[in-house]
Amino acid sequence: MNIAQLVISILLFLVLAFGIGFILNMLAKTTWVPTGLYLILVAYLFFFKTGGHFAWVDWVVLSSGLVGCILSGVVIRSLRQKGFRMF
Repeated sequence: MNIAQLVISILLFLVLAFGIGFILNMLAKTTWVPTGLYLILVAYLFFFKTGGHFAWVDWVVLSSGLVGCILSGVVIRSLRQKGFRMF
C-alpha cells in the first residue's frame, strides 16, 4: 500500500465511522454503543477472519475508525449537554 492509499483509507475510515456512530447515537440515544460495536467487529475480524494476523497498516486504518467512533460519542455528548435534542 502506498502512502496516498494509506492517507485516503485513514480519512475514509475516520469519516465513515464518525457518520455511522453519530447516526446510531441519535437513533439509539446511547453514547458509547457504536464504539463497543466497532471493537466487537474488529475483534471478530482479527480472530476469526485473519487468523490473528494484521499488518501495521491494518492497525493504523482500523485505529482511525475507532477514533471516529469515539469522536461521534464525544460530539453527541457535548451536543446533548448544550441542550440539543436528537430524535
